Amino acid sequence: MELNDEIHIKAPVAVVYAALNDPAILQECIPGCEELTKHSDTELEAKVVLKVGPVKARFSGDVTLDTAGAPHRFSLTGSGNGGVAGFAKGGADVTLEDVEGETLLKYTAKADIGGKIAQLGSRLMTSTAKKLAGKFFSRFAEIVDEKHPLQGQES
Repeated sequence: MELNDEIHIKAPVAVVYAALNDPAILQECIPGCEELTKHSDTELEAKVVLKVGPVKARFSGDVTLDTAGAPHRFSLTGSGNGGVAGFAKGGADVTLEDVEGETLLKYTAKADIGGKIAQLGSRLMTSTAKKLAGKFFSRFAEIVDEKHPLQGQES
């Protein structure tokens, strides 16, 4: 499955990039995230509880960041295991563009799933993935806007 989207964030690229690398902000944005541990600048570990249709599972996984194009481009790859519910692995490519002092964040994400959750069907999985991505980026934009209002705007 592949997802593509973009979102405008009312903060400069450097602020958005820093927020995307802040485990506290990420934990608050990731739906169902119970724990997010930063092991290094490029390695994270997460524990997330997700409900997909009738299946609810706790996933543990690792995420690796590739920051070679920072701050305007980076990618991440990860994998998680949800026990009997199954597994998920995938990644995302993210670009940050300066648009008149604000940031246009574009992403392309790919995911592969297996096990019990894969049996739910691609339509349910795609709609769930879109919903989760939408929640993440909406909350992320809210937090960045609250913490870093642009000059001349009320917070």
